[in-house]
Amino acid sequence: MLYTIIALVLLVADQVVKYLVRTGIDLGQSIPFIPHVLDLTYVQNTGAAFSMLAQHTWILILISAIIVVVVAAFVRRGFFQGWLGLTAAMLVMCGGVGNLIDRVLLGYVTDMFQTTFMNFAVFNLADCYITVGVVLLFIYVLFFYPDPKKEEVEPHADCDLPGDGT
Repeated sequence: MLYTIIALVLLVADQVVKYLVRTGIDLGQSIPFIPHVLDLTYVQNTGAAFSMLAQHTWILILISAIIVVVVAAFVRRGFFQGWLGLTAAMLVMCGGVGNLIDRVLLGYVTDMFQTTFMNFAVFNLADCYITVGVVLLFIYVLFFYPDPKKEEVEPHADCDLPGDGT
């Protein structure tokens, strides 16, 4: 339940920031946010990162929906356990849903964060959720996911097994 509440808060934050950018900044306009680090720049991105697949929004809708459903199914089946696994899954799903809402309702994703210290794609909060979630997911799978080969069944001392001499 806690992860659902956090996901809803993050999703609302993503959608509110996108709405404020769409209504408060002209398309293409940049406003300094953190000097020499980050500007708010209103961009309508019909593609994925760096505008890849810009003319194929329907493919991105399909991919996003599949990823969200698959991650949700893995959560339901208990694949993600503990705070790290559940946080990673929640962030990936939350970011996916945030951008999926934009693609379905608007036909593009509202991006607004533009780094000024380096040339990088303009991104949004949902992109941040996905990025952090994927990094946490890799850490979880590589270092914390239970290895079924290491689970050893210890024989019980009080069991009468054939051939054990009792």
